[in-house]
Amino acid sequence: MAAVSIPNPVKEMMKAGKVALGMNVRLVRSGDIARIAKSSGHDFIFIDIQHSLFNIETVGHIAQAALGCGVAPLVRVRSCDDPDTSVLLDNGVTGIVFPDISTADEARRAVNRARFPPVGTRSVSGGYTIFDFRPVNVADAVPALQDNTLVVCMIETREGLENIDEICAVDGIDVIHVGSNDLLTALGKPGTFGSPEHIAALDRVIASAVKHGKIPGVGGDRNVARQAEFIRKGARFITTNSEIAFIMAEASRVTGELRKALGDKT
Repeated sequence: MAAVSIPNPVKEMMKAGKVALGMNVRLVRSGDIARIAKSSGHDFIFIDIQHSLFNIETVGHIAQAALGCGVAPLVRVRSCDDPDTSVLLDNGVTGIVFPDISTADEARRAVNRARFPPVGTRSVSGGYTIFDFRPVNVADAVPALQDNTLVVCMIETREGLENIDEICAVDGIDVIHVGSNDLLTALGKPGTFGSPEHIAALDRVIASAVKHGKIPGVGGDRNVARQAEFIRKGARFITTNSEIAFIMAEASRVTGELRKALGDKT
């Protein structure tokens, strides 16, 4: 019998030098958001349980819809020690985003949560969603799941920036992702996207990630021109915006145009 293979399309894209675009999901509780992400040109959804009120079962249902339409379901957990990491991966999530990674030790703890031995300590389950619950020999399932899982570590603190080379050197990480909002706030420059400090930090992270064979990612800065520049600099993992922002932007545009057409001064 041939070995089982379940390649993660986002990992494959980035390995090939292509750019993977993701939609942050913070509000919508329906699996339909995965289809909307797909239809709007996104490659992954970035379900945020660090800052939003999702429960585990809801995340699982969204992940099922995402798997069914070819969008990679990723989840930002609460920390590198989040105990829900393994249950998310057991139930359809194909990548974990770990926030606030400031040291190599925290990066290793993140990898430990998400990877099976000998790389980490993730527990083996059975009846995995990603195999459509077909019985798969553990000897085949474990390496297939190991390859499928995307591990993303976020750089969001001054300490994380200072320790970037040590963090990037940790085995088992796929993506080093800059959280621009938190990083700029930590540097005492909240909201100053595109500032010299912001660009210098991004350049430092991208250079270190590339040196250590990791994929650079950038989030938080929603300016399209700057996002394109980050891609030209080497970023291959980009979060475009949240579903909240997309809804608000289009809703505001339509109501604004209608009121203008009607001459509504209120």
